[in-house]
Amino acid sequence: MKTLYLLRHAKSSWEDISLEDYERPLLNKGIKRAKNVASHLLERGDRPELIISSHAVRAYETARIFAKKLNYPEKEIVIDENLYFSGSEAMENLVYSVSDKIERLMLVGHNPDMTNFANIFLSNKLDYIPTSGLVCITFETDKWQEIMVAKRDIPFVIIPKKR
Repeated sequence: MKTLYLLRHAKSSWEDISLEDYERPLLNKGIKRAKNVASHLLERGDRPELIISSHAVRAYETARIFAKKLNYPEKEIVIDENLYFSGSEAMENLVYSVSDKIERLMLVGHNPDMTNFANIFLSNKLDYIPTSGLVCITFETDKWQEIMVAKRDIPFVIIPKKR
């Protein structure tokens, strides 16, 4: 069994227009919502074995919030630039590259890629995953390279504003 957590970064600031897009930090509202979603995972007993994050500040800060809440070593968060607007195919290839020893994987990234990738697996498609939104997908397989054809289930989708 494989579990994939698809997490969109928390709400970020547009205040400083001199910053490049990938440099934008989180807003306090984003930090609070990310902590709430991470708490939900903790309450469920869900904990990723590997967290891979986009290199963008807002994504990495979100990954750090989840790591801290879930007692995941922050230094073990993997940064991968393929999670920064590279498309859902790049996300698929990234998942395929993960060791099959890993059972529970979390990707922290951006829309539209995160929503497009999630919708590959969802029968009830999402218009978009909101900031701090989380989609959990389980696959009946022992190999990441088989997720596209494996039987799957959606244990939960967390939309922070609805919690």
